[in-house]
Amino acid sequence: MVVDFHSHIYPEKIAAKAVVNTEAFYTIPARGRGTPEDLAAAGKKGGIHRFVVFSAAAVPAQVANINSYIASVCTGRENAGADKAGGANTGGDAGGPVFTGFGTLHPDMKDPGEEIERITGLGLRGVKFHPDMQKFNIDDERMMKIYEILEGKLPVIFHTGDYRYTYSHPARLVPVLDAFPRLDVIAAHFGGWSLFDLALEYFRDRRCYFDLSSSIPYLGRRRAEELIRIYGAERMLFGSDYPIWDPGECLKEFFELKLSSAEQERILSGTALEILGD
Repeated sequence: MVVDFHSHIYPEKIAAKAVVNTEAFYTIPARGRGTPEDLAAAGKKGGIHRFVVFSAAAVPAQVANINSYIASVCTGRENAGADKAGGANTGGDAGGPVFTGFGTLHPDMKDPGEEIERITGLGLRGVKFHPDMQKFNIDDERMMKIYEILEGKLPVIFHTGDYRYTYSHPARLVPVLDAFPRLDVIAAHFGGWSLFDLALEYFRDRRCYFDLSSSIPYLGRRRAEELIRIYGAERMLFGSDYPIWDPGECLKEFFELKLSSAEQERILSGTALEILGD
């Protein structure tokens, strides 16, 4: 089973604009259209059984609508790969990949606690933050109150690292990890996009997880293998960062790494299912 723990989707009417904005932000040409249908097709073609999907709210007014949208898409696909005997969703070939949704929040929200309750009620399984695009520091005091509510309740995934900004600098995540030891945290992009080795200084012995998205092309296979071994495969999650990258191509890239079958299984699904509680 393959779980892609990092993918972005948007409604059809705004997907093209969202993808263009993302391309401009990272100066990377996108491989996908950003729609659920395109992601499902890419996943079915590439051998991905399950996607964790999300989108980040640029302003507080977008939060509720984004969360409702992500939940509706996931509900529509929740049985897409369900086992015919009535077992757990496995992302079977017949229906294509299953979607599991993460919600979004914003530090300027009036009542984040209320929206967190709604996120849970919608069936969303965690929260995604993109500090650079949402323009807040990970260790902002406003965010600390949000993490306190989320601790022990929902996992969170942060975009982490960017040489152009300090919002998501790995150093800013350290006080969060220290203050909230029961908060399940995924630091995306090996803990620091474009700051991969710097991230290692902060996270080597910290209790947090990482995903591989938007990283291996920059690290190269050898350094990616080294970092996986340093952090431990049990802390790593497979991710594509769709629509910037194609999930199937990312999976092929992953299998080019010299990892054991046990390490592959742990990264592709084992840790993901533990975090999601499945």
